[in-house]
Amino acid sequence: MDVFNDDYAEQQDSIDPLRELRSHFHIPTRGQLKRTALESLGQPLTHSDIEPSTYLCGNSLGLQPKLVTKYTAAYHETWATKGVYGHFKEIDDSPLVPWLHVDDDVAEDMGNLIGGSKSETAVMQTLTANIHLALASFYRPTKDRYKIIIEGKAFPSDHYAIESQLRQHGHDPATSLITIDPTCPTQPTLTTSHILSVIDEHASSTAVLHLPAIQFYTGQLFDIPRITAHAHAAGIVVGWDLAHAVGNVPLSLHSWNVDYAVWCSYKYLNCGPGSIGGLFVHERHATPNTPRLAGWWGSSKTSRFAMTNSFEAIPGAAGWQLSNPSVADLTAMRASLDTFKLTSMKALREKSVKLTQYLQNLLVRLIDDDGGRAFEIITPLDPGQRGAQLSLRLAPGLLDGVMKVLEEEGVVVDERRPDVIRVAPAPLYNTFKDVLRFVEVFEVACRKAREGDGKKGGAVIVDGGKGEKGWGNIK
Repeated sequence: MDVFNDDYAEQQDSIDPLRELRSHFHIPTRGQLKRTALESLGQPLTHSDIEPSTYLCGNSLGLQPKLVTKYTAAYHETWATKGVYGHFKEIDDSPLVPWLHVDDDVAEDMGNLIGGSKSETAVMQTLTANIHLALASFYRPTKDRYKIIIEGKAFPSDHYAIESQLRQHGHDPATSLITIDPTCPTQPTLTTSHILSVIDEHASSTAVLHLPAIQFYTGQLFDIPRITAHAHAAGIVVGWDLAHAVGNVPLSLHSWNVDYAVWCSYKYLNCGPGSIGGLFVHERHATPNTPRLAGWWGSSKTSRFAMTNSFEAIPGAAGWQLSNPSVADLTAMRASLDTFKLTSMKALREKSVKLTQYLQNLLVRLIDDDGGRAFEIITPLDPGQRGAQLSLRLAPGLLDGVMKVLEEEGVVVDERRPDVIRVAPAPLYNTFKDVLRFVEVFEVACRKAREGDGKKGGAVIVDGGKGEKGWGNIK
């Protein structure tokens, strides 16, 4: 059966063992995406008002689980009817625990997603704040070991945090920040051997290695266990940014011996924009004597409200908490984790590999038909070296035109200027039909953008004999 055929995509969706999970999410319709008001009650419905959008942007903001509505209503009702008693009083018919325990309530389930124990996991703060909190404990520079290694295109927040930590300790980032950059300027991914070679080159002077588990721009999944073990053998502390990995790929932080990890929860975890982050601290470090920046929520519950000003660190990662966490955030987290518990990361990964491979196969056919002149895939083609995301680098001048058509057609992806779009089929709610529709619309978008650029002179046009290399037309 032709993979470009609707029947093929529908057949794959019909045999998908996780197909029912989609019904647990709010999928914006194409009409809703175009509305300029939240409500359009009383207005006649058109086809676009009820046709689901093609949402492939879970790498940026995951869709809302339907449980969020139910759980948030319970939280608001508790606040409205119990006031401060909501911190301590059990409510028989509520899906939520008293607010005093909301962080404990999600730690074990969150730990299962990252491959850590409950005691090694804290749901707290935000990603960048957690980077600072982790480095306050794990970046202990000495005269000989003071450098921090990151990858050259680290997400800006990581870069800012690392640079500021170096300056805070009196070190100049120009000489103390080591970046791992691609060996080829046209190929943005990094080989494991190259990463290890940079570690070896600076091993004797490096204190911390801080890398993303999945690189946000290319979607490349790094070999976490091998890189961690290699750096540890050189006496380097290893931390990982899981922003694009948690809820996306299976993780085993404890068995991989990772020192610390940080993450956010609004991408593949689907907890809402700017929602609460997380911190993993391996159990060998999670002792009360480990240096840290302390806050009252990290102090023992038995003495927390005694107001003695005597900090008693909670054993484990919870001892790194500062202020009491947002109950609203953790209500969404509880809803998300309960949705994840309907399946397993193993099953989600199996579906993700199939969905992303399907996307790759369709895109490769477009590339072959066009001679690779409209776009290229910069994410590794090996499924073991990526998560759910494929990053597509467009020909110069095409990005704005392509994004305009995609938006008009209710296809949601995101862009990274000057020329990359990121496409992420999330296995919790995306389908083979979603993938097929994206490629169909993307093909048209490339053609329309190319035609527009030709008229505007934005891209080089094959001139039929002058020898100029052009991007040509996609069919």
